Amino acid sequence: RGRGVRRRGALGAMTKYNVIIPTYNERRNIGILYLLLREAFAHPSLRDDEFEIIVVDDNSPDGTADVVAALQREFGDKNLLLRPRAGKLGLGTAYVHGLTHATGEFVIIMDADLSHHPSAIPKFVAEQRASGCDVVTGTRYVPGGGVHGWDTRRKLTSRVANYLAHVLLAPGVSDLTGSFRLYRKDAMLDVVSRVKSRGYVFQMEIMVRCKKAGLKVREVPIAFVDRVYGSSKLGGAEIVGYLKGLLRLFLTV
Repeated sequence: RGRGVRRRGALGAMTKYNVIIPTYNERRNIGILYLLLREAFAHPSLRDDEFEIIVVDDNSPDGTADVVAALQREFGDKNLLLRPRAGKLGLGTAYVHGLTHATGEFVIIMDADLSHHPSAIPKFVAEQRASGCDVVTGTRYVPGGGVHGWDTRRKLTSRVANYLAHVLLAPGVSDLTGSFRLYRKDAMLDVVSRVKSRGYVFQMEIMVRCKKAGLKVREVPIAFVDRVYGSSKLGGAEIVGYLKGLLRLFLTV
């Protein structure tokens, strides 16, 4: 208690990472995620680094922002930042909003619903350091990765979405619709400035534009676990929007 997530090693050079977490009605998940993030940041390989968590809450009616404020008080953590917005304005713009408050060299994006386990973060960082890449993306679709808790329909939807994207866009990654990634911040800022999509297509367009820009991308297998608390934001409108976005990217990027 009273100890934030900032640590500076005596000998090693410090790298700063910002973790951007968009939230909407994640009251029951955000506290658990915060504790798991603190645990991940304590990994020996990250002892010389600084981590700052940026929660972008879209005025959640369930009081998600109140939970974040309570965590700030309880842990005295100045590196847990709450950057709310007036309403539900979309996933893509939430990341853009978080980026305006990011002060580190690297940005990590992840979902708030516990589907992305923070224990993968040391692996992302290790891959970036070893390869010098601009982007590390978590993938469910290589050996060591997987999906847990989805029914057959949801798995089929994801597979078909990725298959169509590969056929039309040839993005060079196995999991184009994933949203657990590490970016070099200046590279992400440059790419995001050209992204036109919003919502779930935002993630897909970023990866397509990363390839077009010649950025170096590496993949790390992750286990994706379906949410325990709350309901999925993915519905029929999002699926239709994905298909429209896919066609637009095929024609314009």
